[in-house]
Amino acid sequence: MSQALIPPRPLHRSVLALTLQSLLLGAATGLPLASFAVQAEQAESRHYDLAAGSLEESLNSFAQVAGITLPFDPALVQGKRAPALRGDFGVHEGLDRLLVDSGLAVTRNASGNYLLIPRSQASGAVELGATTVSGLALGSTTENSGSYTTGAMQTATKLPLSLRETPQSVTVITRQRMDDQGMRSLDDVVQATPGLRLSASRPANSEYFARGFPITNLMFDGLPTTYNADWVAAADLAPYDRVEVVRGATGMMQGAGNPSAAINMVRKRPTKEFQASITGSAGSWDNYRSELDVSGPVNASGTVRGRFVGAYNDKDSYQDYAGRERGVFYGISEFDLSDSTTLTVGASDQNDNNNINWGGLPVNPDGSHMGFSRSKTFGYSWSHQDVNNKTLFVELDQRFDNDWRLHLGASKNWSEFKMMGGVLERNNDATYRQRIFNQGRDFDQSTYDFFASGPFSLLGRQHELVVGASKRQLKTEATGGHVFVGVPDINGFSPKGLARPSVPDVYSLNDKVDQEGLYLTTRWNLADPLKVILGARLDWYDATSIYDQTNDQYYTSGKTKEVRHVTRYAGVIYDLDDHHSVYASYTDIFQPQTEKNGEGNGIKPITGENYEVGIKGEYFGGALNASASLFQIDQLNRAAEVAESSVCRIIPVGSYGCYEAAGKVRSQGLELEINGALTPNWQVAAGYTFAQAKYEKDADKNKEGTLFDTDVPRHMFKANTTYRLQGDMSQWRIGANLYSQSATFNKGSNVFGKFHIEQDAYALVGLMAGYQVNKHLDTQLNINNVFDKKYYQGIASNSTWSPYDVFGDPRNFTVTAKYSF
Repeated sequence: MSQALIPPRPLHRSVLALTLQSLLLGAATGLPLASFAVQAEQAESRHYDLAAGSLEESLNSFAQVAGITLPFDPALVQGKRAPALRGDFGVHEGLDRLLVDSGLAVTRNASGNYLLIPRSQASGAVELGATTVSGLALGSTTENSGSYTTGAMQTATKLPLSLRETPQSVTVITRQRMDDQGMRSLDDVVQATPGLRLSASRPANSEYFARGFPITNLMFDGLPTTYNADWVAAADLAPYDRVEVVRGATGMMQGAGNPSAAINMVRKRPTKEFQASITGSAGSWDNYRSELDVSGPVNASGTVRGRFVGAYNDKDSYQDYAGRERGVFYGISEFDLSDSTTLTVGASDQNDNNNINWGGLPVNPDGSHMGFSRSKTFGYSWSHQDVNNKTLFVELDQRFDNDWRLHLGASKNWSEFKMMGGVLERNNDATYRQRIFNQGRDFDQSTYDFFASGPFSLLGRQHELVVGASKRQLKTEATGGHVFVGVPDINGFSPKGLARPSVPDVYSLNDKVDQEGLYLTTRWNLADPLKVILGARLDWYDATSIYDQTNDQYYTSGKTKEVRHVTRYAGVIYDLDDHHSVYASYTDIFQPQTEKNGEGNGIKPITGENYEVGIKGEYFGGALNASASLFQIDQLNRAAEVAESSVCRIIPVGSYGCYEAAGKVRSQGLELEINGALTPNWQVAAGYTFAQAKYEKDADKNKEGTLFDTDVPRHMFKANTTYRLQGDMSQWRIGANLYSQSATFNKGSNVFGKFHIEQDAYALVGLMAGYQVNKHLDTQLNINNVFDKKYYQGIASNSTWSPYDVFGDPRNFTVTAKYSF
């Protein structure tokens, strides 16, 4: 292996930059950063005076002048010649000229290193957004990049900004990290993402939280959809390139929602060159999975490209009489209608059949755990939850010579949910009964988005603008009912002890939500180190709910409307030097409320205001990103029941009083994060979060100053790292991950007195080892919960009517083999 080398040059750092880098990188500052930094891209042009000659000599001479390392196999350049190179060139342009007609290309890996490869192997890099061949930085596409970070993302503002340029806390879970940790569904991503909390509200239903508030929206390729853990299955990861997460209020991109986070699932795209892979895995509890991924051009010119992804997973569970079956199909086609116009059409289907009970494990009347084994279930052999999610989407992209772009996106989602299962409840005399549910629900969503984006010049500087319009519609049709069955002895409970009963439908529910919005975002380049992002959104929201059993007091009929609600966005970013920026931002979001005031009219929507300041670092040409931030979220206008019901002229059906928009919750916290490459062979992702939400104002004065949601941990630390061994062991890679959280609890009182339900602080450790058999076959072993920690993924909220203790997974393993063509 030949290698063009230059002596390492130290980074130019100010005293402030050194201090900030120490804060961001912590122990990593002890690494030989100066020697690694020379591999970072040199953006400025340099003068070259190279005569025509052998390609090997020309590349060595170029690398010495450019200040880069450029390893290559001498066999690649043997007998090849390079043209003369005289003049001022950047790295990109200079290498392109030297390699013209050589059949070779230069790629940069995730760590910022330049590598010389045959041009046929660089196919994935010529597509828009992919890892750049002969390029200057990572692209947004993470597949085949080997990186734990990305070059650009659009989830926060629709502007294609790097993580450092985005004035909010952001994380990207890349394809490489998904594969290293053996992630299979969105639940795994949430569990691994700093600042996000995965809670099992029921054995088969996962809820997501961030900064103390629930996440109720998901985005797919930037199009928002409503997420409900009861009716929508956690997305399988086989069709996705990456998951982008923006924490805090994200009303500019989503419209209505909570000030928690935006989770954007970004799909895999067709490639310009053929590629295919077959993946198979086997693991604990008869967990078997297979995947097929085929991509490439459909016609000879490559103007039509397609991709198909299929996955099938069948597994049992550590829990008795439980198991899951999942089938996933995803297809996408791209059509180049012209050199500047691309039409994309795609569809997906995810079918989950879950033999899992609805309810979890009971607790004692005082809230203490009853000591059941993790395999225990209070479901029946016929308990099930089946979810079928279908999606059809289309995109049209029009690009212009002035770098402007028009984009039209639309998607249609159908979710069909059917379940039957039991929830164990405690009667007032301390005996038990099962509430057997029968429910069916059709959850249909349509989302449309159109925007134009591009640069414009003003006062001698270039700025950027995004202007667009969106529409969302959600329709829900549901039927269901329940019956009660006595349980005389919970210790002798048998899942086969009850034949499947007949549970008639006793209610029907029809919901419809329409939301339309206009939005505008601008990025102002006020000075070389100073950028300001300003944005606004105008929303119209209309919701109607019709329920035919109003005396149930579980659902109620009603209508909610919000006209011309304004959402605001403001951010400022100041570059301290080439590697560090400080930022401050304000964002907000709104959530309409169904409660009525004393006149019978709707109250103001909840508003979530997010204030954030922080510092971000970008190293090694963007291969490593780090950040530290402080945030405060004020959730205002929360519905509070009027203390004296006599002032209510009208009391809505199903309520005991009227309401006012008076409550306030404040969440404050700190986030620290690092993602990317510490060395060319060492990837790391780690984050610490402290978030504490408390009642600031409430109709119940006893709540003021107390925690808003006690079963969301205030402290979380998450980390994952992989290292590829060197020398004769270079086919091996090893890795580890850690999840740690503080204690959570629920407390209150009922007919049995006070109760306190608690999950102590705990930590989970995972290990990984991979072996590259040859260029086609790769194998990997993942072990989760290595020390077999016994913990609850979700704890009960009450000791009588909601005993939903749900255990987390015991120690388990998965062996995976992937064959790439």
